[in-house]
Amino acid sequence: MIPSPMELLRSHLSKVRIPEPTNRIYKQECCISFDTPRSEGGLYVDLFSFLAFGKDYVGWNYVKTGNPVYLHIQQRRKPVPEDRPLKKPTLLAIGMEGGFDNQELEYEETHDIVILPDYVTLPFPSVELPEKVRLAVDSILIAEGAERKGQLASWTSEKKKVSAYAMDLQQINNGVVIPPSGWKCSKCDKTDNLWLNLTDGMILCGRRNWDGSGGNNHAIEHYKETNYPLAVKLGTITADLEGADVFSYPEDDGVEDPLLAQHLAFFGIDFSSLQKTEMTTAERELDQNINFDWNRIQESGQEVEPLFGPGYTGLVNLGNSCYMASTMQVVFSTRSFISRYYEKQSLQMAFEMAPADPTLDLNMQLTKLAYGLLSGKYSFLAQEMDEVGNCKTTTSSAKQEGIPPRMFKTVIAANHPEFSSMRQQDALEFFQHLLDQVERANAEKPEFEPSRSFKFIVEERLQCPSGKVAYNKRTDNILSLNIPLHEAMNKDQLEVFHKMKHERKLEGKEIANDEIVRPRVPLEACLASFSAPEEVHGFYSTALNAKTTAIKTAGLATFPDYLVLHMRKFVMEEGWVPKKLDVYIDVPDIIDITHMRSRGLQPGEELLPETVSSSEKMEPTHVAASEDIVTKLSGMGFNYLHCQKAAINTSNAGIEEAMNWLLSHMNDPDIDDPISDDSKTVELMSIDETSVETLISFGFQEEVARKALKASGGSIEKATDWIFSHPEVSSSVDTDATSSGTQAGDPGVPDGSGTYKLMALISHIGTSTQCGHYVAHVYKDGRWVIFNDSKVGASVNPPKDMGYLYFFERIDN
Repeated sequence: MIPSPMELLRSHLSKVRIPEPTNRIYKQECCISFDTPRSEGGLYVDLFSFLAFGKDYVGWNYVKTGNPVYLHIQQRRKPVPEDRPLKKPTLLAIGMEGGFDNQELEYEETHDIVILPDYVTLPFPSVELPEKVRLAVDSILIAEGAERKGQLASWTSEKKKVSAYAMDLQQINNGVVIPPSGWKCSKCDKTDNLWLNLTDGMILCGRRNWDGSGGNNHAIEHYKETNYPLAVKLGTITADLEGADVFSYPEDDGVEDPLLAQHLAFFGIDFSSLQKTEMTTAERELDQNINFDWNRIQESGQEVEPLFGPGYTGLVNLGNSCYMASTMQVVFSTRSFISRYYEKQSLQMAFEMAPADPTLDLNMQLTKLAYGLLSGKYSFLAQEMDEVGNCKTTTSSAKQEGIPPRMFKTVIAANHPEFSSMRQQDALEFFQHLLDQVERANAEKPEFEPSRSFKFIVEERLQCPSGKVAYNKRTDNILSLNIPLHEAMNKDQLEVFHKMKHERKLEGKEIANDEIVRPRVPLEACLASFSAPEEVHGFYSTALNAKTTAIKTAGLATFPDYLVLHMRKFVMEEGWVPKKLDVYIDVPDIIDITHMRSRGLQPGEELLPETVSSSEKMEPTHVAASEDIVTKLSGMGFNYLHCQKAAINTSNAGIEEAMNWLLSHMNDPDIDDPISDDSKTVELMSIDETSVETLISFGFQEEVARKALKASGGSIEKATDWIFSHPEVSSSVDTDATSSGTQAGDPGVPDGSGTYKLMALISHIGTSTQCGHYVAHVYKDGRWVIFNDSKVGASVNPPKDMGYLYFFERIDN
């Protein structure tokens, strides 16, 4: 006898769970594709794992897990009546009641309960459904989706600090009891954006926004009158108290209140029964940032033809994520990544190999991203509405929605404090982080590891006055190049421009943008500067048993499949102030770097002895705090012990350096520990991570950078000198300290000819790598293509002379 649908559902109730507040619920995007409730077939949410699947993939999950019960969510576009009247705006705003109608498409959402494998369907809502199913579905529908939660967690750039006012907060027993709903500002008629003062129980509206929305400033005015410090936003309080929005007025920031449950109970609030009805401050910031139109930054004045189809899919900007989008568009234009994550691995294969939660698996999410970008499934014309609500598609305004790489960003940025935030990042640093994570993920099968196509071996040759030499080798994936401005091709024009600029300055006049002349430096000169002989002062020669000046040259022992050139446009001026060079690089489409190949130890050369004098071994430097620095700092009100530590850990470099160290280490757990003899030893001191990163950006390895900073008291300048005068330390962490071969046979490093063609570039607009905007240009199918977040088009004038990162593909003979 065939059971009825209801009987079948009841037999599977053990496979239905009611989600807890801490469970991650996916209901906006498939975990192995970019399908959404608006896709054909909708989305299926597993009522046991709370993972979501598109219609083509939910069967895979059933086979893998045996979970049969799903909530089917389908969103269909609502038809727009032809006689829909245009509303006359009464407010100078967009997307607000009374403002301009932005004619967004409207969707109708439907729900069903589906039982696999036969897709038996029961309608929802229905009173006939088992209570457990109804509670589970209701909880899923009202919960914040994990996709959205992940964005918000990233957008809150730093973990909220515990308020200094929370533990000893005084609450006034004035008989106020807060009802569970129906709130209104005590001083106006506002019923949203309301804040409960945790001292006296007053409900008041929030701050007024620049566009007139928000509140009427009554909450902050109340603080100025009473100095009652903490308020919580009503509508953000749920059973998950960590999501509540608590603001400290004296600290002027969102904070954590560990006693929030107690403070709420004082006014009769049972938080376990409340549901979320308001956006938190982080949510508002996120929405405002996502709505920013990044597409204004494009090829100036050019009509870009939009492109669609396989390999032409845009990436939605998640809020300052253009550094990631531009990098991934280039990476998935390389043969190695296309082969590894698209051609040789199916979505189903990746899903079957993935752990229980595929959203946290890098292999799965890279494969998902590859299929999203390369299949063409999501590269189609976005529907727009005209003035009367009809769909319109014109060539000039045609664009695609793109795919949002939220799950990929969550995985690749896991445990990384910067990439997991919503702040802008350096595309170079992200690219190197990506290659590192991909290499680790493929450690068990290095032959399939795609990041190896970027690897090459740099060989440095050091020759001391004795005539003997040392060879150091290191593996790298970026060739970082200085820009020799003195090699500019347009020196005459520059001289005339600077003369005119000086004259205009004396006259008090400005230079027009079209009058600016920038240095134009050939790429050949940048490559030559990498290989040019360089003096290394203070080099300890084991042949002479003394410090001397050595000559260093560098070359490549192997040539990678893909050569990535990093142009050092960001340099340090006096005082370690970063500055961006306003310069053009003349980059040809074809380059030949065969002359840069290093041949290792040559006939007739003699290696330096490997023995290092014991007097040259790195000894810890004992530093006593400068009394002058300590006195000046303590005179500013700082703790005397803290001032001593600041002086010691900056090697008495100066009052400014000590203050910077102090301000960045005030919250260290050991800041109040007494200074012992050991703590005065720089060998054991804590190294400033910013200094380590600065040295790494100069091309030094992390281990070498840390050793140098310890040996030089934390001074970057002294550490740089120490590295050049102690090449034996660099050698100890390199692939091979002294070698007579080129290591071309290294199985982890490819090699081939030195002829390359330009296949992509990432350009940057802005004053710093941590701000501005990144755009990628990729040579595909015989033409240049611009990838500007979700915008993909045929490039009219690719900015080849403005690149920050250049990607060259080797031309095999």
